[in-house]
Amino acid sequence: MTTYFDDLETQTQDAREAAQLEGLNAQLAKYGQDPVETLADLAALPVLRKADLSRRQAEQPPFGGLPVSNIAHVFQSPGPIYEPGGSSHDWWRMGRFLNACGIGPGDIVQNCFGYHLTPAGMIFENGARAVGAAVLPAGTGQTELQVRAAKDIGVTAYAGTPDYLKIILEKADEMGVALAITRAAVGGGALFPSLRAYYQERGIACLQCYATADLGNIAYETPAMEGMIVDEHVIVEIVTPGTGDPVAPGEVGEVVVTTLNPDYPLIRFATGDLSAVMEGTSPCGRTNMRIKGWMGRADQTTKIKGMFVRPEQVAQLVAKHDGISRARVVASREGEMDVMTVRIESEAQDASQFEGLVAEVLKLKGRVELVPVGGLPRDGLVIEDMRSYD
Repeated sequence: MTTYFDDLETQTQDAREAAQLEGLNAQLAKYGQDPVETLADLAALPVLRKADLSRRQAEQPPFGGLPVSNIAHVFQSPGPIYEPGGSSHDWWRMGRFLNACGIGPGDIVQNCFGYHLTPAGMIFENGARAVGAAVLPAGTGQTELQVRAAKDIGVTAYAGTPDYLKIILEKADEMGVALAITRAAVGGGALFPSLRAYYQERGIACLQCYATADLGNIAYETPAMEGMIVDEHVIVEIVTPGTGDPVAPGEVGEVVVTTLNPDYPLIRFATGDLSAVMEGTSPCGRTNMRIKGWMGRADQTTKIKGMFVRPEQVAQLVAKHDGISRARVVASREGEMDVMTVRIESEAQDASQFEGLVAEVLKLKGRVELVPVGGLPRDGLVIEDMRSYD
């Protein structure tokens, strides 16, 4: 029988959308902005990218002038980017994921996420407190000591990157020590099927979450292992890379997240990750939207003929001509020369009419190929690099 973190996980979609709209308007009020009437109106608001946040923080340290409140910690991630952290109940919303992993009262979690400068260690510790579990704040390194501590105190669950648990288990085997770990909550890296199978063979159920230092938990796996369920206190949009325009349901695009955390309101924050919405409802009974998990990076910036071409430029190309519905830049090689081909979805018959616009917007001359409307793949790519680097 499934044990839910709270009743929100099984609420109706109408109730969820009403709560999200109320939470969104509360966030907008913190910025002095007018309320919106529907969640669809969110798409008209600007996207905040990590580069924008970094620039704002440089101008107005440490948080770029955002309406931050009630913080207990300040963290630094590479960039540098500074993130606030709170100590209130489930501040990063990680408890929902740990509950789905079957972690709760009576468990001791060996938390192998870092505690130094970056927030990952505190994110998972805060989540463990939310489900009533104790924590061994282990971090990484000193593997023999980690094995000894896990054995001595009876650790039952692991939190950390997907591969580090294998290192601990192999060191325990080498030392002849049997550990009691039966559950693993992982993130911060790819959980390959072979690694999940390795843990399963050792009696460890391993699930993964999708979280960032800026946003906290965004989505998480459950034992059903059909996609990742979006957390109840974020609004997730999937947009065409380089734009803020939502894609059609099921298409691959960039993940853009609005948090409903009143202490750190981030509105339409672009993660730079690709994913897609899954149809239907999870067999586990949770009713929120599902995404397919991490499907690559949206920042497809590519150097062609010594010049960078960015997704934002491709979006500008589409926006500048009513006859273009979609575009895709393809980088290839002929002999020892780079070639740029711009594939354009259009009902037009003459590709040459777009050549001047391509050169103007992309700052490069290239071939233009016309394809029927709907003819480009819906895989999230707006720049495709077909060159071999072997």
